[in-house]
Amino acid sequence: MLSSVMGIKVGICGFAASKSACFRELDVLEVQKTFYKMPRLETLAKWREEAPDDFEFTLKAPQLITHPPSSPTYRRAKLEIPENKRHRYGYFRPTDEVFDAWEKTVEMANALKAQFIVFQTPASFSERPEHIENIRTFFSQIKRYGLILGWEPRGNWNEETVQSICTELDLVHIVDPFKSRTLWGRVAYFRLHGLGKGYRYKFSDEELNWLLSSLPDLKPVYVMFNNTNMFDDAVRFKKLLKTQFE
Repeated sequence: MLSSVMGIKVGICGFAASKSACFRELDVLEVQKTFYKMPRLETLAKWREEAPDDFEFTLKAPQLITHPPSSPTYRRAKLEIPENKRHRYGYFRPTDEVFDAWEKTVEMANALKAQFIVFQTPASFSERPEHIENIRTFFSQIKRYGLILGWEPRGNWNEETVQSICTELDLVHIVDPFKSRTLWGRVAYFRLHGLGKGYRYKFSDEELNWLLSSLPDLKPVYVMFNNTNMFDDAVRFKKLLKTQFE
């Protein structure tokens, strides 16, 4: 695959097209099911077996680690957390439940042979002392097993704070390059959500050309589309890359 050879991997967040089309047209896929409910390891291993050898999977860390049970994503996943344990999930809390969710994340990564884990935090995980303490404790205590870990903060965070945390904890700062700049990481990991208020978006040719011109040099780059038109936009961007590097 030309784009992956050039150090630029193009993919989408979730199976927005058939598996065969994704495996044929793209370089990488970010698995979303791992965020909502942990799929069976056999299912993930089957996806890995069906994909080409040079196709890469990344995965989104479970909401049990990042989001509190009050999040609507728990209801969407029909996750039932007992009332007396709701305070023990999400926000990187240093609890047995959160650390157990991390070990299960590692198992899922092994089944997919994934090397990159995406931690997306909600806007409610804001720049507060207890949240900063939680994220430092979590990433300082877990065993990483050689995995690359990335953090996509939502909400109001000071750039200096984000850069300090990512540098200290060796976290790739995940961003939408149309909205902010990446502040740290051995690789760049872009999640493109579209320029509207929601995910219902199709990128224009001009925007894809701007994206191409904005990619960092000298390190691997993941370009992950996460909008309603993600598959078609990713395929168009790959064609643009091919034209650029021919």
